[in-house]
Amino acid sequence: MNITRRQAISSIALASGAAMLPNACASGEHAEKKGSEERKFFYSLNTSTISGRSPGIKTYIDIAAEAGYDYIEVWVRDVQAYIDEGNSAFSLKSYIEDKGIKVVSAIGFAPWMTGGEAGFSQMEMEMYMLAAIGCPRIAAPPAGVDPTEPLDLFMAGEKYAELLELGRRTGVMPQLEFWGASEVLWHMGQVLFIAAVANDPDTRILPDVYHMFRGGSGYDTLKMLNGNLIDLFHMNDFPGNIPRLQQNDADRVYPGDGVAPMQQILTDLNRMEGEKVLSLELFNREYWEKDPGEVARTGLEKMKNLVKDIQEENTL
Repeated sequence: MNITRRQAISSIALASGAAMLPNACASGEHAEKKGSEERKFFYSLNTSTISGRSPGIKTYIDIAAEAGYDYIEVWVRDVQAYIDEGNSAFSLKSYIEDKGIKVVSAIGFAPWMTGGEAGFSQMEMEMYMLAAIGCPRIAAPPAGVDPTEPLDLFMAGEKYAELLELGRRTGVMPQLEFWGASEVLWHMGQVLFIAAVANDPDTRILPDVYHMFRGGSGYDTLKMLNGNLIDLFHMNDFPGNIPRLQQNDADRVYPGDGVAPMQQILTDLNRMEGEKVLSLELFNREYWEKDPGEVARTGLEKMKNLVKDIQEENTL
């Protein structure tokens, strides 16, 4: 059941003061965590990584906090399910704060890029719901776009500019996301085209190791980007024994366990302006069968080790 406009407004009322500043940058979000320590990378758990048993939003939060993540990346459907059960967004926001963790972003599938107003209306209600739990961002993928028709990138850029205005009103900023297996938006070049048409300083993109590989973008593009374009980066890896066009989401493995050029990717991110949140996003069915706490801890350890390796090399 989709959240109604009444529910969205009620969530905001219950969570007065919950909405984040629309242009919240990584440094502002992390200031209280950093202290005197200068950090470039922070770590998030995308709940897809441990979603095989569908434990619910509170359990996801518990696991991420206990594993030692700075952030959690939630799915809209899980937040909505919590509210549909009769709970308030305010209670969820309080629960997150009590666990000493923050929400960095959310994954949703509102068809904002298609024609008509339905997609924007859905995105607006989801943004208000997320603002009420203290979530400052939402993914903006090509959900619902007709795969039989070429995507008009100029139109997409104009709609993204409108979506950014909506983000500023709600306090939840949309990040352009491309899917490597999409038939309409699969390449970094397309996303950068859309961003250029939008021509807005609040434009953000949401790259992903797997999607950059699957869609044929490669990774040298990262060297061309202004660091302010990326707040959040999806971390995963892919095996070398499956042809690129035959790989799917379930083939993703822990960062460093596949053949992605992780050293190059992290080095380029490290050289960019601004702090970066690395969010572990996996859909591996074998991992889903394992203890979710163990999976979360293993993923965090592997990301930290990869970052440590490139930072130590840069200091030599």
